[in-house]
Amino acid sequence: MTLLDGKKVSNDIKDEIAEQVKQMKSNGEKVPHLAAVLVGTDGASMTYVGAKVKACERIGFESTLIELPEETTEEELLKQINDLNTNDDIDGFIVQLPLPKHIDEQKVLMAINPDKDVDGFHPTNVGRMTLDLPSFLPATPFGILELLERYNVETSGKHVVVIGRSHIVGRPMSILMSQKRNAGNATVTVVHSRTKNIEAFTKDADIIVAALGIPEFLTGDMVKDGVVVVDVGITRVSDETKKRGYRLAGDVHFDSVSAKSSFITPVPGGVGPMNIAMLLKNTLLARSLSV
Repeated sequence: MTLLDGKKVSNDIKDEIAEQVKQMKSNGEKVPHLAAVLVGTDGASMTYVGAKVKACERIGFESTLIELPEETTEEELLKQINDLNTNDDIDGFIVQLPLPKHIDEQKVLMAINPDKDVDGFHPTNVGRMTLDLPSFLPATPFGILELLERYNVETSGKHVVVIGRSHIVGRPMSILMSQKRNAGNATVTVVHSRTKNIEAFTKDADIIVAALGIPEFLTGDMVKDGVVVVDVGITRVSDETKKRGYRLAGDVHFDSVSAKSSFITPVPGGVGPMNIAMLLKNTLLARSLSV
């Protein structure tokens, strides 16, 4: 069994981008500039955005963090987005989700210039992805493709089962894995909460992407020997034996499933660390489009 080490791969990607940025600077070229908009004081969001800013510093990107109070109106946020859309110094930006309840997230995402939408959530980018045209890919699916490719996991002709149909992970993952690409050319089945007898599908799968948000849902008796498992989930589960009173669990019961796996992602340290690395890759792409 081989661990798909997202922490290592993400660091490799950051080092590769840092070299490209170093070359840009030596050539006197503009370096990529990523902006992030944070509304309110959600703890997880603040941690995640802070990590993005640190990653930018590490690889030599310019970065701008715009922090807005919880009571910011939808109109004020849309004005801020318009300012970023028209600022030629900014190559790409993200609006950190979730937003306060009084703000329409869909309206906000629609307002972002698709050419600066490095999260890959704008319908224009989703449509381009679906048509296999150059686009910004959502960070989590993009990171999974990168992990599979860098570990030389064979996907062509394999049966991939995606558990979950979210617009952020499950749906784009199913599209990307079926396309003609290095980590692709697979036969894909999507299962979800209304699927009957999910085990019948997972036991037949060569590769499973678990992205449904239920801790330790996938167990060893639901998979076959040699399966490749990508665990997207991460949930705090109460555990009095831990100093913090909880542990982090994925959608996969690691001990039982890893015993039968050829490759598997750990939680934490698997898919999670890849998200920021892929956001940086998208920002690098955005910068090349703006030149």
